[in-house]
Amino acid sequence: MKTETKKIIGLAAITLIIGLLLGWLFFGGSENRTVDEHQHDGEIVSETIWTCSMHPQIRQNEPGNCPICGMELIPLDNDSNAELDPMAISMSRTAMQIANVGTEIVGKTKPVKLLRLNGKVQADERLVYSQSSHIPGRIEKLMVNFTGEYVNKGQVIASIYSPDLVNAQEELFEARKIVETQPMLFNSAKEKLKNWKLSDIQITQILESGTVQEELHILADISGYVTEKKVNLGDYVNKGMPIYQIANLSTVWILFDVYESDMVWIKKGDEVSFTVQSVPGETFKGKISYLDPVIDPMTRVAKARVEVNNRNLQLKPEMFVSGTVEAKLPLKSDAIVIPKTAVMWTGKRSVVYIKNISDKGVNFMMRDVTLGPALGESFVVNEGLEEGEEIAINGTFSIDAAAQLAGKPSMMNPEGGPAMTGHNHGGMDKGGEKESESGMRSNESTDHSEMPDKTDHSRMEKRMEVSKIFVGQLEKVFDNYLDLKDALVKDEATAAKKGADKLLATLKKVDMKQLTDQEAHNHWMAISKEIKSSSEAIGKTSDIEKQRGHFKHLSAHLSKGVRLFGVNKEVYEQFCPMADNEKGAYWLSIHEEIRNPYMGNKMLTCGTTEAIISK
Repeated sequence: MKTETKKIIGLAAITLIIGLLLGWLFFGGSENRTVDEHQHDGEIVSETIWTCSMHPQIRQNEPGNCPICGMELIPLDNDSNAELDPMAISMSRTAMQIANVGTEIVGKTKPVKLLRLNGKVQADERLVYSQSSHIPGRIEKLMVNFTGEYVNKGQVIASIYSPDLVNAQEELFEARKIVETQPMLFNSAKEKLKNWKLSDIQITQILESGTVQEELHILADISGYVTEKKVNLGDYVNKGMPIYQIANLSTVWILFDVYESDMVWIKKGDEVSFTVQSVPGETFKGKISYLDPVIDPMTRVAKARVEVNNRNLQLKPEMFVSGTVEAKLPLKSDAIVIPKTAVMWTGKRSVVYIKNISDKGVNFMMRDVTLGPALGESFVVNEGLEEGEEIAINGTFSIDAAAQLAGKPSMMNPEGGPAMTGHNHGGMDKGGEKESESGMRSNESTDHSEMPDKTDHSRMEKRMEVSKIFVGQLEKVFDNYLDLKDALVKDEATAAKKGADKLLATLKKVDMKQLTDQEAHNHWMAISKEIKSSSEAIGKTSDIEKQRGHFKHLSAHLSKGVRLFGVNKEVYEQFCPMADNEKGAYWLSIHEEIRNPYMGNKMLTCGTTEAIISK
């Protein structure tokens, strides 16, 4: 019995040992393989990170809206796929769709610009006549007593009493008595009356009456409208003194204002189509017959003259007219033309993003371009682009933001470098001073007087569709700007500081969440930042000249905001060529009358209205 028990225990022990050995053979390396497989899976699975194009410090694991500004988040591409060019920024197709990135192939075309001109109707100077008195005397009768009356050639328009005329008639009668013996004396007496513009009929009537006429009728020398009455009844006039000014309005001149920046587009012979408010529904046409060779030093405009037939007298002097010219740039060959939406500019730089496609996907590379004249909604490109290249025309701000996040060259950081974070969109230099978009330091000593030149300033941004709430908030900012402008007009530095502080307070109340469109949001972010910086600088100084320097920068950016989003007012964009040491400066007003904030009482009315921004 004991022997059998020992056999059973031994068999069980052997079975246990064999089981352990087989388990080790089959499963001994499984733990390491499981760990390796888990690590391998971790390398393959990559989680999409979502960020805000305007606040890159925001990182989330799922899509949504930015907790700071409310913008829709975009996916952040990782750099696991190395790009062919280290300076390019890659974007997935999903990111391009969310950012509404659109592209266009660059092509050449004949640059044509629809140029808008404003002008006035004026009388043809060649058909304006001064009706004079040909003899000295006293005005006894005026048959034309008001301006605007029409007279015909030969019509009696006034009567004059002249002692000289009385003497001349007596001499004529005496000479007639001896005409048989002294015919030359008689002819001389008649010629004397003819020199006083008496007609043969009038002289014959005097001879037939046989009596001296004390009053002489003055006859109109031409037909036309009396535009000015220069004498009154009873006035004594000298020989040659004008009595009336008469204008023949069968032909009139339309004198259009042509600004310096537009003179390259206008040439003699261009056809102008124009309208007049008092003649609704009718369009007039004419060709430019003359271009003024001299620019007015105060208004900085030259005159372009169009001669128009006015037989039905629809056009009257001093009427305002609005004209358009399809102007063509005098180039020997076609030029490269791109949409305005493709261009990003800051300070003196203008950049576009070039699209490239490789086996790694789609990527964009920033390139500086030199812009030529503006063509309404597009620009001529002088340098930097070749025909056939593909550029981004929408969503350029999103591409630039992605480039900043990746540390690639961007509009704000041309050299590239670590991704910038924070609302300021700017880095810190060694001295701790923040840099603005144009690369200029925006601390208290910053000079904000730099501003786009007149050509850049005339670029008309397309009006964006935004909520009425946002427009109302922007209008309150604009109202504070007007108060600040009025303080500078009155040379009141203290009031200007207070005005700047009020503007800042109102600016903070603008709700960016009202801008649901990404492009509109991007524009306002850039504009509001510059408005804030300039207003703060004005509020920190009591030197009114420094305030005016910052006000120039403020006006430039607020002008862009008003053009893009609009306010519920008609806004006049005005320009003074003498401001900023004769570099020129713009400002905004709701009154056409010039009140110069850069000159104050020194030159209060210096300047002109350059454009009208509609409601």
